Amino acid sequence: MEDPPALPLPEPESEPDPDPEASPAPPQRLLRLRCAVQHYEWGQRGAASLVARLADQNPDPARPYAELWMGTHPSAPSTLLDDGTLLSDWLARNPDALGPAVAARWGVDLPFLFKVLSVAKALSIQAHPDKKLAEVLHALRPSTYKDDNHKPEMAIAITEFRALCGFAGIEELKDVLRAFPEIEGLVGHEDTGKLMNMKEDDGVSEVKSSLQSAFAKLMTASKDMVSEAVAKLISRLNTKSKIRTLTDKEQLVLSLERQYQDDVGVIAALFFNYVKLSPGEALYIGANEPHAYLSGECIECMATSDNVVRAGLTPKYRDVQTLCSMLTYKQGFPEILRGVPVQPHVRRYTPPFNEFEVDWCLVPPGGLVVISPVPGPSIFLVITGEGEIQLDFMSDGEKAEEGDVFFVPAYTEVKISACGPESVQLYRAGVNSRFFS
Repeated sequence: MEDPPALPLPEPESEPDPDPEASPAPPQRLLRLRCAVQHYEWGQRGAASLVARLADQNPDPARPYAELWMGTHPSAPSTLLDDGTLLSDWLARNPDALGPAVAARWGVDLPFLFKVLSVAKALSIQAHPDKKLAEVLHALRPSTYKDDNHKPEMAIAITEFRALCGFAGIEELKDVLRAFPEIEGLVGHEDTGKLMNMKEDDGVSEVKSSLQSAFAKLMTASKDMVSEAVAKLISRLNTKSKIRTLTDKEQLVLSLERQYQDDVGVIAALFFNYVKLSPGEALYIGANEPHAYLSGECIECMATSDNVVRAGLTPKYRDVQTLCSMLTYKQGFPEILRGVPVQPHVRRYTPPFNEFEVDWCLVPPGGLVVISPVPGPSIFLVITGEGEIQLDFMSDGEKAEEGDVFFVPAYTEVKISACGPESVQLYRAGVNSRFFS
């Protein structure tokens, strides 16, 4: 009798395909960060500096505390508070904490750098290169230009905050040339005449050419010519101050000259918009735009870079030729952001850059704010108050107080509660939400 035919073996059950929309499980851990302080000379000193109060319980009263860096940039990287591991190393081992879209676009690193600035003295007149120029500068002078990334940035005022940002409009620039004849002595009659003859309906390239030529001549004027022009200007303004109240820009010139004697930046500042931000107001600065922060304290967020091209108001290396050639020479007052409410007690500042956005949270005493999960990483900084922070995988909250900095992985809900008698004020930096839409 023949054997019956063999029955086919049942096929093993296949694993279901992973849902491409499913959120990967983030590492189950609240990471407290230890963040680096930069002691640049322009910083506020001792406990007068918010940076010092956030980072150091016993600040040196004679030492400047200029910037608090929160992120992975190698110039001042953050570490895990409990074991000293570099945040960048931890992210390399836990890429799910970044979320798939962020990791695919920027690799296993944070695309943003989060800072607090305490400014007592004007920073340099500077600009940050676009990505293409950053790559060239880094290859040519890596000791000066320390990475190959661009550096768009945004500053949110914590106190009254003053800055120079972008070239003033045509009519304001003409007013400056009339009010400050010392400029013509450095720029020359021909270039001054071209600026005075500019019209609002002139072509962009024509205006740019005239402005670039005049600005370059100013920035490359000899030290002796600059010193003489500044001395004449200061003498004239001191005399005028006895007769009438000086204008804002006249007062600005006197202030800058006290900080940087005989510096071309004292006169160059007159070419720019003089911006005064109230607490809660913000401005953003794109690549190749001139600016200088003058005074006050702010939250700053930017693409992860430390590339700065300087040309005035600084004892540091000046790359005048690069700065003058890289600027866009766009004119007009910068856009001022005031944040958009995204839920009770939370305002969002969204600049036109993919790498970052910032939320400002003000949790009232006894209140609770729930930050919904987002598909990218976040850094939280507590500025004032005392409360608790609880992530969705934690059974209990952990204490959160002034100066605490937390890294929160992608796809993690965050609850912030205020426990003390005052509101808890904190800021969250994350990848721009428009990047994920």
